[in-house]
Amino acid sequence: MFELELDLVARLGTAMVAGALIGVERQWRHRMAGLRTNALVSTGAALFVILSTLVPGEGSPTRVAAQVVSGIGFLGAGVILRDGTNNIRGLNTAATLWCAAAVGALAGAGFLLVSSLGVLAVIGTNVILRPIARKLDRPVLATTDKEVDIGYQFRVVCHQDNELHVRALMLQAVNNAPVMLRGLHSHDVDGTPRVEVRADFVTRGRNDATLEQIVARLSLESGVTAVSWDVDNEVVENY
Repeated sequence: MFELELDLVARLGTAMVAGALIGVERQWRHRMAGLRTNALVSTGAALFVILSTLVPGEGSPTRVAAQVVSGIGFLGAGVILRDGTNNIRGLNTAATLWCAAAVGALAGAGFLLVSSLGVLAVIGTNVILRPIARKLDRPVLATTDKEVDIGYQFRVVCHQDNELHVRALMLQAVNNAPVMLRGLHSHDVDGTPRVEVRADFVTRGRNDATLEQIVARLSLESGVTAVSWDVDNEVVENY
């Protein structure tokens, strides 16, 4: 009995860790389904498969896994969004959830090594193939610049005493502009009493005029010593 319980704990733990590892990459890229969602999907799939092994005569693990595959489709459909006429977001996130369920089902069935290999395959696909896909899409995206999201980085160097005021001004400027804020960060400039405040945000198509307006506004502040912006990786992928 103890060996059975230990085996079930190993299966469930592997499923949860596997889903969490897949979710870390999604969370880091600020996708809709992140760390907890992928961990829960993988753990839930493992629990259903484990249930089929604990109830004699109720069904095989493969039959239950097939139902998990069908059920995860509804969850995946919830993260797919249509944005505009030709733009669809969330396909990669939905596919990752589907893979997280498969990894969990394998762990629940006791195939821990195959489940671990599946984690490496999913993370490798999302990380390694991402820049390759971007390069392949670049010629097409260049002709439809208005239909893609462009990432920008905005930097302001100011005196430490002005940090909070500059952050507030940057938030106000972004909220009043047609942009979506992705992050706001501050760090000390080594060896000086100054702070660099960086904002990362996204616009629909190139919107350089908005950036210049924000530069003009912040340049008027007495505590600001430098203001700059640049395009972050040129195109932000919609998945």
